Amino acid sequence: MYQPLADKIRPKTLDDVVGQRHLLGENGLLRRVIESGSIPNLIFYGPSGVGKTTVAYIIAQQTDRKLYHLNATTAGIADIKAIIDELDTFLAPNGALVYLDEIQYFNKKQQQSLLEFIEDGRITLIASTTENPYFCVFNAILSRSTVFEFKPVNARDVEGAVLRAVDIMNARRGTPLTLADGVVRHISASCGGDVRKAMNSVELLFSAAGEGGVITLEDAKAITQRS
Repeated sequence: MYQPLADKIRPKTLDDVVGQRHLLGENGLLRRVIESGSIPNLIFYGPSGVGKTTVAYIIAQQTDRKLYHLNATTAGIADIKAIIDELDTFLAPNGALVYLDEIQYFNKKQQQSLLEFIEDGRITLIASTTENPYFCVFNAILSRSTVFEFKPVNARDVEGAVLRAVDIMNARRGTPLTLADGVVRHISASCGGDVRKAMNSVELLFSAAGEGGVITLEDAKAITQRS
């Protein structure tokens, strides 16, 4: 089954996360919280492609808890209740982490529906948003959560992820491709701090490259202009 490159390269440990050293570095507060094993309700605020979802998955793995991933653009109260119905079964013996992506799309009533389950400890909420949570998240949720701001990833950190992506794509091929000088640097600098966008650029360049040869800087510029 085909697996998108951005999923294939998703970090499995905090040390592998690209960027966010202010949160996940050796003395980062979020890292210390995660390593304690006692996870409060969290709100991750920041642009797309900077590791919010990845960190939620790592938290679930390190605390041995099932992660329920919902997107607020399509989920509703019924989805929350369906999760609650599972909590007393073998599917979630250690309780549930609910990762609610784009929480700003939940209206006030939908956000309020989370409160009962947060307060009695049946779920631990990890919500993410690309908008300022102090304007788009209901105050009762904010008061029960800790907000962490994720920042765009700097180009130097993105370069490491791009090089890993190139190795993975070459491993998928029978005949590896060569990248012209400046390609990695250009992709890393033009993605705007969005690692997922850089991964998508690498994948598209390899798809368009044919059986062998060189990925040129001109192709990289064309791809990133479209993105």
